[in-house]
Amino acid sequence: MAPVRPSARSTQVDTASLFHRIQSISQTGTTRLAYSPEDIRGRALVMEMMREVGLRVALDAAGNIVGRRPGRERLPPLALGSHVDTVRNGGRYDGILGVMAAIECVGVLQETGYTTVHPLEVIVFANEEGQQFGALCGSRAMVGTLGADDLARKDETGRTLAEAIHGIGGDPKHLQSARRKAGDIAAFVELHIEQGGTLEKARVPIGIVEGIAGISHTDVRITGQAAHSGTTSMQIRRDALAAAAEIVLSVQKAALENRCQVATVGQLTVLPNATNVIPGEVALTIEIRDLLQERIDATLEHLRQCREEIASRSRVNIEFFQRQPIEPVPCSRLVQDAIVESCAHLGLRFQRLASGAGHDAQMMAKLGPMGMIFVPSQDGISHSPREFTASGDCAQGAQVLLETILHLDEVLSGTARSDP
Repeated sequence: MAPVRPSARSTQVDTASLFHRIQSISQTGTTRLAYSPEDIRGRALVMEMMREVGLRVALDAAGNIVGRRPGRERLPPLALGSHVDTVRNGGRYDGILGVMAAIECVGVLQETGYTTVHPLEVIVFANEEGQQFGALCGSRAMVGTLGADDLARKDETGRTLAEAIHGIGGDPKHLQSARRKAGDIAAFVELHIEQGGTLEKARVPIGIVEGIAGISHTDVRITGQAAHSGTTSMQIRRDALAAAAEIVLSVQKAALENRCQVATVGQLTVLPNATNVIPGEVALTIEIRDLLQERIDATLEHLRQCREEIASRSRVNIEFFQRQPIEPVPCSRLVQDAIVESCAHLGLRFQRLASGAGHDAQMMAKLGPMGMIFVPSQDGISHSPREFTASGDCAQGAQVLLETILHLDEVLSGTARSDP
């Protein structure tokens, strides 16, 4: 006779325990750049927590931490997790909540003595934030899109990504061994703070993510003529910065006109960058995000037309260099429905919304059904020491995560639910 699936009443996530886990990892600092000594200390602490709840912990060749709990049958695992690396001067919840909640969920099942049909995996992905070598390194390696060019990239110290991966215990020479194929996981679910103000404003405790926005980065080089600011008349100037300002405003206007979800210029370099010299060259990067690739492409084409008009009027040369885009990823309807069912079972209101930020989950969608659960962020602040999500909201998110995993376990294995 199969074990009786525990009910929500008998599998309550401990709010105090979850809060303690989050606080413990935050003690390693709010700047844990991937592959740094702070990151290594944080990862060691996480592995210790994983072992305490009975997970069998291992590192793959990319440096991803994988904790495994056997299931009743030899099936692909149900996976959950996130990351613990941060941006510079980041917050205590971004990524960390997803990891700590996943560990807490396993701990609850361990205490109740319940074994799921599917094995469970808690995955802590290496270098999600990409502050030094590009984002999503660990999850990209897991789906086979991290290559030799990526491994050769260097940080400001001259260290390569391959050296950095080796420094956390990975094996970059055998990176392909970390690769998984479609079907190797039964499903992947990630709990995350919203990093926006939608849920808080609506006073809704749970967000069900419909999809993760695609991201387009286009590097722009504007070349004019550097000249003396006091002796060059306004009529004959070829001011690269003035033209760049028009590009920036065109990007902002495109998003305000609803051509795309959001568009930003957040990085800009001016040469020669002197008070009394007309700027001769400017480099900037345009970022466009949307759930639909067609809207991203159409916005970029619109900006190319703006470029031609600005270049002609300003008598400068403007070049666009588009990077490899990150395509939008829809969340699995199967996982979304499981989250809806879990919210109904727990009596929690929810709202469907899109994720404008990138996540490891978008890579995991290549391996199996993927979904994300959001909880409110106070004032919509993230990537900042002011980032905050109330402990009660964290616990409710973790409870929904646990219920979702249990529901998916039943649906995907064909077992019948039996609540006491």
